[in-house]
Amino acid sequence: CWEVRKHNSSEWCRFIRSNPDCRLDGGFLDYLGGVFCVFPPRLLPLAVTLYALWLLYLFIILGVTAEKFFCPNLSAISTNLKLTPGLSLTSPLHGVTFLAFGNGAPDVFSAVVAFSDPRTAGLAVGAIFGAGVFVTTVVAGGIALVKPFTAASRPFLRDVIFYMVAVFLTFVVLYLGRIRLAEALGYLGLYVFYVLTVVLCTWIHRRQRGDGLAPPGPWEPEMPTDEEESEPSGTSSGDYGEEYRPLLPSRETSLRILTSALSPLDYRRWRRKPWYWRLFKAFKVPVELVLLLTVPVVDPDKDDLNWKRPLNCLHILTSPLLCILTLKSGAYGLYQIQGIFPVWGLVTLVASALALIIFITTSNEEPPKYHCVFAFLGFLASAMWINAAATELVNILRTLGIIFQLSNTVLGLTLLAWGNSIGGEGSAGPPCPPGTPWGPPAIPQVSLSPSPDTFSDLTMARQGYPRMAFSACFGGIIFNILVGVGLGCLLQMSSSQPLVKLEPDSPLVWVLAGALGLSLVFSFVTVPAQCFQLGKPYGTCLLAYYLVFLCVALLTEFRVIHFPTP
Repeated sequence: CWEVRKHNSSEWCRFIRSNPDCRLDGGFLDYLGGVFCVFPPRLLPLAVTLYALWLLYLFIILGVTAEKFFCPNLSAISTNLKLTPGLSLTSPLHGVTFLAFGNGAPDVFSAVVAFSDPRTAGLAVGAIFGAGVFVTTVVAGGIALVKPFTAASRPFLRDVIFYMVAVFLTFVVLYLGRIRLAEALGYLGLYVFYVLTVVLCTWIHRRQRGDGLAPPGPWEPEMPTDEEESEPSGTSSGDYGEEYRPLLPSRETSLRILTSALSPLDYRRWRRKPWYWRLFKAFKVPVELVLLLTVPVVDPDKDDLNWKRPLNCLHILTSPLLCILTLKSGAYGLYQIQGIFPVWGLVTLVASALALIIFITTSNEEPPKYHCVFAFLGFLASAMWINAAATELVNILRTLGIIFQLSNTVLGLTLLAWGNSIGGEGSAGPPCPPGTPWGPPAIPQVSLSPSPDTFSDLTMARQGYPRMAFSACFGGIIFNILVGVGLGCLLQMSSSQPLVKLEPDSPLVWVLAGALGLSLVFSFVTVPAQCFQLGKPYGTCLLAYYLVFLCVALLTEFRVIHFPTP
């Protein structure tokens, strides 16, 4: 399909329509047809600009869905399954499974979607390796520059060794050009072994220290106790609750509950925020409103578990419709039973009857006993949203690659890796602050592997938790590479074809693999050599390393530098 730009502009549309390689699998929009058939050639820059803005908005959709809907419902599920962070051994288990999956959902779903088509597999490889290099250099180096600290020795060495093994396995798979069923299961098995290792190491460490907090390092601030952590660390909208609470209790009507639950804005917080936060929030409001309409959220920290009877009854209808209309780009939802009645119509009838029954048999004040089921429904609905956004993301990146004659690998290591790794809301702080029931426990010696998020990690470091943020750089991406590659390839296998071809689309893949391996070896050698005391020299070296890597990668992509391929 890359040959389209070599033809005359009058032949672009016909070439796109007649070439099977130009068909985008899945997705709701035909990006190639739009840019080469809808827009005239002279308006190609306008089409690219609109696509770039839509690409940024897709990253916003992924971030909002994962942070405010997917991760909270996943935490509620773990609470109902008695995997709360307060238990002794389930704390690390919660971190490396539910917390890692919740925070790494956009990365994993993007990899699964990219691996579904051999033409876009390079996006997944580029994103996984590119994010690995970015996080282990830029994010880790930024943490060391923001707040010098003493790293936790055993978790660091454990995570780096596991990550180097995962990178080596991926290098071997790319060298062979295919991944078989046993190798895909090996990726998932290695992650299970990693989880068991984390749990075992945590148990041994806690036995040694007698369940007490170990003394902090010379550059590490004192960790707050449970009583200190329970106090609010800053001003929030809840601080004004007493002022606006009515003197006499009153029952709200269902209509008032519905309108207040569908409001994505906190007007008191809106007035206190700067203009750029308001501008970014204005872009997110449409996404949050649609998500509020279609995805229920269960909050175990609230007395009413976030039970909103009219809205939750509406979710009984909207969530199943969302699932069937986004699965396979709506192919299942539009299917007609016996050629007469569509599936979406049947789902609407059944869901409407169920919603009416629930509305009649429940009250606004008290959630029903089966309210935890809404957490599973919200988890499924938010997962479908993430999958749909990831499909559009992969398709638009492939379209931009065809327009600019760029390989999928370079798009993966830059746009997709940066978009999935940066995340956050700037000064908003980490999505799951340490010490809260849904955040990682405030135990600096234990790496609970939250997904690497640049803004969240740097904010966590500024707040006095650089050790935890640094652990996330090496622990969180283990989940992304092992589950992303293993699950992504496993879902594409069938009984007739128990393998997935992974043929590198450019020599840049080997540059990526070598750069990631070298950065891990650099940290594996230099961090113990500094007695695990990391400061500005270490951070400066990592940032300089990433700049050199990025220059070499781009020069390789544009064929200025030539490397022999295996």
